[in-house]
Amino acid sequence: MSNRIAFLGCGSMNEAILTGLLEAGTDPADIVATVRRGERAAELAERHHGITAIAGEEEPDNNKDAARGSAVVILGVKPLGIADLAREISSSISPSTIVISVAAAVSIAQLEAALPTGQPVIRSMPNTPAKLGRGVVSVSPGTNCSPEQLQLAKDILRGAGRVVEVPEDQVDALGAISGSGPAYAFYLAEAMAAAGVRLGLDPELSLLLATETVAGAGFMLAEPGANPTQLRKAVTSPNGTTERAIATFDERDLPSIIADAARAAADRSAEITKQLA
Repeated sequence: MSNRIAFLGCGSMNEAILTGLLEAGTDPADIVATVRRGERAAELAERHHGITAIAGEEEPDNNKDAARGSAVVILGVKPLGIADLAREISSSISPSTIVISVAAAVSIAQLEAALPTGQPVIRSMPNTPAKLGRGVVSVSPGTNCSPEQLQLAKDILRGAGRVVEVPEDQVDALGAISGSGPAYAFYLAEAMAAAGVRLGLDPELSLLLATETVAGAGFMLAEPGANPTQLRKAVTSPNGTTERAIATFDERDLPSIIADAARAAADRSAEITKQLA
């Protein structure tokens, strides 16, 4: 078995993981990626010198060829295509090949059912900040995944950000917080920018103020030992302007709104898993 890592389907999430691997010192010659279009393959090969990128429109067996002999295979196509892709490569992978899926809502049971009996499987959920190496990436080991194989997967995914291990029954909840969470932050920035306009600010200036403030606050939260409650209190002077704003949030019960939204996201994830089954 080689050290090769195959990225089957190399959209934004799989490319983020790939980028992290290269920045961590992985030999580009050990990486192969499959995509549909020749233009995308050429783009990947140019951006990440030394990797192999294979387009399906040029080589119809690109997924099988990439998977064959690989130590790790990372499935990065749309959720509806994961089971078909797993079945497609089943005859090409060895019993020790670790198969990692980064597709939302696809369960371990669904993956294992589409692969040879005993295949080591890991379900993972990254979020979009993984593109910057600042993501949160979950791992949930399957039935036949050894501790050593799980550690290898963690080492690979660490290039995309913080890796957390969770039992599969918590993946929907995790997705509602970290998976969908970046959109909540972006939505907050949108709302802040709109509020600035209503207060009389120029739209471009208001957008700049909102986006830079949300981004800067994110950097503060990323500092070692940072605590959101402590950071908020440090900005909230007694009887000041920020305290009045926070009081308005509390009056409208913003925490309950966020909790309800997260529950809706988790419930929808569970629904999609059932639909895929």
